[in-house]
Amino acid sequence: MSHIADHLLDVHRRIADAAHAANRSPDAVRLLAVSKTFPAEDVRAAFEAGQRAFGENYVQESIAKIEALADLRAKLEWHFIGPLQSNKTRPVAEHFDWVHSVDRLKIAQRLSEQRPDTLPPLNVCLQVNVSGEASKSGVSLEDAPALASEIAALPKLRLRGLMSIPEPVEGLEAQRTPHRTLRQLYEALSAQGLSLDTLSMGMSADLEAAVLEGATIVRIGTAIFGKRDYSH
Repeated sequence: MSHIADHLLDVHRRIADAAHAANRSPDAVRLLAVSKTFPAEDVRAAFEAGQRAFGENYVQESIAKIEALADLRAKLEWHFIGPLQSNKTRPVAEHFDWVHSVDRLKIAQRLSEQRPDTLPPLNVCLQVNVSGEASKSGVSLEDAPALASEIAALPKLRLRGLMSIPEPVEGLEAQRTPHRTLRQLYEALSAQGLSLDTLSMGMSADLEAAVLEGATIVRIGTAIFGKRDYSH
């Protein structure tokens, strides 16, 4: 399993290089290892290589994985980053530490109502559709400020910041544009008085562009775990 440890080192090197290019501390960028479709053993291998935060997209698969790694629960941070339907919010509210993909008030309200009192507030990010693609999840740029304020007011949730999954494009400058849009929205919301600290943006292909534009969490799967097999 040492290839996972090697890949983690490579990704940390990429983050550090991009952070230095942006005159930022590498410590300002957290690595979220996206373990969706990969088995619990791969998460354990990454944990043994020092990784602590893991991202999942599918509710049933992720709950099974969290339970399979119950012995590590106190040491792991689980982030739900996939589209969330309202009938699937309860297990996410009960098992996860973060949800990055909140894009409707109804989802946020259900997560708030279903978050157990025994757990700390659920950290959430508002997912914003920065590319304006009809097929993409996320609130529009225009509707984001009002929704952010409504979510920030809910009990048992803590609005940490914004998340986006831009349309894939080639070239560093083209990749930076949607990330810049998200950062500018983040700055505008912060100026309005929302207490935010998180920009969840950037994946294996556009990590550098995201870090240059201020990402505080990058969501990396393929570069750590390898190519995904969706056949099952």
